[in-house]
Amino acid sequence: MTAVSGQVWVSLISLGGVVLGGALSYLVQHRTQLSAERAEQRRQRISLSKGQARGTAGVAGAVHRSGAEAERCAFSRPSEWDDTHDWFRTTRDVMNRLWVAERLIRIQFPLTVHDAARAYFLDLNRTVWEGLPDGESVRDYLEDNRLAFLDAARAVMD
Repeated sequence: MTAVSGQVWVSLISLGGVVLGGALSYLVQHRTQLSAERAEQRRQRISLSKGQARGTAGVAGAVHRSGAEAERCAFSRPSEWDDTHDWFRTTRDVMNRLWVAERLIRIQFPLTVHDAARAYFLDLNRTVWEGLPDGESVRDYLEDNRLAFLDAARAVMD
């Protein structure tokens, strides 16, 4: 009976080793899978935040580029024009792009940035379509609100 008992013990110990090895293997694989999933989620969050930052910077850049185009239109504003004039057609397209970009600012930025962009847009719109009194500089008239918008956008993106 002792011989059988020894064989049983050897078998039980062997079976215990297989069970323990299987359990440890399962735990290691499970931990590795969880770690890989967390790393993938982290990578996706980082990628998404970078994409959002690029998108946000893109919108601010679109307002800035459209604003620069609108300022050039204001500088080149003829003393007399009508809706058939080349300046008017070009300027209308520029101002429409600026209007859309300014609305996107409201969607993607806090209201403080939108308010600054809106003040800049309104100044530009007034300057482009109505002009400025003689002796007043377009650049000087627009400078404060342009810088306020750029500073507000930069503060949010940092």
